[in-house]
Amino acid sequence: MSYFADLPVAQFEGPDSRNPLAFRYYQPERLVLGKPMVEHLRPSVCYWHSFCWPGSDVFGAGTFNRPWHGLPETLESAKGKADEAFTFFEKTGIPYFAFHDVDAISLGTSLREGWSNLDAIADYFAGKMEKTGLKLLWGTANLFSHPRYQAGAATNPDPAVFAYAAGQVRAMLDVTHRLGGGNYVLWGGREGYDTLLNTDMRQELDQLGRFLTLVVEHKHKIGFKGTILLEPKPCEPTKHQYDFDSATVHAFLANYGLLGEVKLNIEVNHATLAGHSFEHEIAYALGHNLLGSIDLNRGDPQNGWDTDQFPADLQETTLVLYRLLQAGGLETGGFNFDAKVRRQSIDAVDMLHGHIGGVDLLARALLNAEQMILDGQLAAFVQSRYAGWKQGMGTDVLAGKLSLNDLADIAAQTPAPQPISGRQEMLENLVQRFV
Repeated sequence: MSYFADLPVAQFEGPDSRNPLAFRYYQPERLVLGKPMVEHLRPSVCYWHSFCWPGSDVFGAGTFNRPWHGLPETLESAKGKADEAFTFFEKTGIPYFAFHDVDAISLGTSLREGWSNLDAIADYFAGKMEKTGLKLLWGTANLFSHPRYQAGAATNPDPAVFAYAAGQVRAMLDVTHRLGGGNYVLWGGREGYDTLLNTDMRQELDQLGRFLTLVVEHKHKIGFKGTILLEPKPCEPTKHQYDFDSATVHAFLANYGLLGEVKLNIEVNHATLAGHSFEHEIAYALGHNLLGSIDLNRGDPQNGWDTDQFPADLQETTLVLYRLLQAGGLETGGFNFDAKVRRQSIDAVDMLHGHIGGVDLLARALLNAEQMILDGQLAAFVQSRYAGWKQGMGTDVLAGKLSLNDLADIAAQTPAPQPISGRQEMLENLVQRFV
């Protein structure tokens, strides 16, 4: 019997429901600004935290007693874990999932063995997906856990490690394509440094740029129509990672000629580790046509590491959905719950509580954002604040029609400008009306 067999299938019961295992806001087919809610959100369960993490931390062993943990790493045990995962997916009503290669099956002791194992479990996943209707939001390769990657993968001082990583990525990109994945993510878990004493930073950045170019070339070679994504993160486990935040990755992509080929998978907890808000990272990415997908979670402000908790900030999530709706929404991406239950949340039902709460928060934020769009007051205020740049001198400046001397002459001939209030408090009060 499945570990999750006794769990109910989550159903919508409305805002007045007191059932903790029911959706209060999430209705997949409900139209929001003319598009089904599920298509706005494209929610996804992550395979690694939900089915691979044993509840361990740096101070203690795992606390979870999942029946598939600790089994010999064989194809049969991988299939058993997949059976459990797909049962859980159906219990949540979440239509997408995401996984690393090593989440699904052991890659063995050689690259060829890893390819064979991955192909076998991909065939099994394909059958499960056809039967259940589940879809793959994105795939990725784990290039950080094995000791060979202690000094990075693409940025490793040893070209042999670079080549091994390329073999791992090629296989997982092929599998992602085969399974109809919408995206392929590269998370540079150790693409950075612990000390500059033994690091040639420019050399490592050139390697990373070349590696990503090779991935893009292979994408086109095999006809993969999804999006290649980089996931910004400032640190942990390294002291400094080269994909620090959205702006840093933007500069990196521009430098290596990859704009238009690669976008961003932004994670909430990574944004806060970089000293930014989630909204800031989304706003930057949207402003530069870089947003591809989102990992939705949260950190703990009293911890300096990636705690990957389920989301709980309704106001910030509302503001992010508001920006997304204004920009036309996500294309191939979605909202992946890169989150894990706490070490003390040891029961099967705790996993369901976490995912129901996360999806419901997203749905509620989407409905709030829809009302903000329809209300129009916030957008109108921002538009009026920058109105001067849409006419006359403002448009001439941005079009390059005025020199520094021209501007100085104009300023000297007109009354000195006076400060204008930004009305922050009024706008904060306005947002509170919707959350």
